[in-house]
Amino acid sequence: MNSKRITVESDLEKAFHIRKEVFVEEQGVPLEDEFDEFDTLDGQCEHILVYYNEKAVGTGRLRVVDGLGKLERICILEPYRKFGLGKIIIQTLEEIAKDKEIDRVKLHGQTQAEGFYKKFGYQTSSNVFIEDGIPHILMIKELSTK
Repeated sequence: MNSKRITVESDLEKAFHIRKEVFVEEQGVPLEDEFDEFDTLDGQCEHILVYYNEKAVGTGRLRVVDGLGKLERICILEPYRKFGLGKIIIQTLEEIAKDKEIDRVKLHGQTQAEGFYKKFGYQTSSNVFIEDGIPHILMIKELSTK
């Protein structure tokens, strides 16, 4: 199990495939809502892949929004969700934020994943809101930059 920053289009396509399978096919997010102007390698976002037995099975991205790191599009293919890969995605994105000297990160977590994010120090900072037809909450974490 390992992760890596995406630096080539072929890896970005792997991330898109994972996101399409999880968010569009499994959770019913409209295709046109899943992909946006930040899905490029032009530096607006840092995208990562996480691997299990050398197969890309999870992804996430980090974008800077109003001085905070925003963890986005975090997902893992269904058969691989019980192997600790979500922790690797979160830790990798947080390390990227630290490399950028960002000391606070946020995410819009699906309510069913709230407990997962709390295990890593995220605090719920909003009431429930609907995003792409799915209940979410805003969660924030202070990072130690040391």
